[in-house]
Amino acid sequence: MEETTFYNNRGKPVAYTQDETYIYLFSGKPVGYFDQDSIFSFSGKHLGRYNNGWVRDNSGKCVFFTVNASGSGPAKPAKSAKPAKGAKSAKPAKGAKQARPARPANSLSWSSLSFEWFFNQ
Repeated sequence: MEETTFYNNRGKPVAYTQDETYIYLFSGKPVGYFDQDSIFSFSGKHLGRYNNGWVRDNSGKCVFFTVNASGSGPAKPAKSAKPAKGAKSAKPAKGAKQARPARPANSLSWSSLSFEWFFNQ
């Protein structure tokens, strides 16, 4: 399975998935997981959605992009080199999932959320 790297609005690689299920920071910390097109924190909070290579917050604004991002979205910045990966930490237990909010319209703007805030909501 091919690894997918998630880049922020400055082109910095901030997270990755190797199995299309769990998301890790490059430090090795597990920070979320996919359930269909939604992304949840391990506490069960709905963080956003993943579609066409874009990770969008719950208001439809782009937080991250992948090299395969296509369709509507803001201009993608040049990508920085990937950092070395730390050893993966144990995944926490999954909490009860929050209900998915209504799907917002996709925005052409970047979200004001930093990756730290996105994953630590």
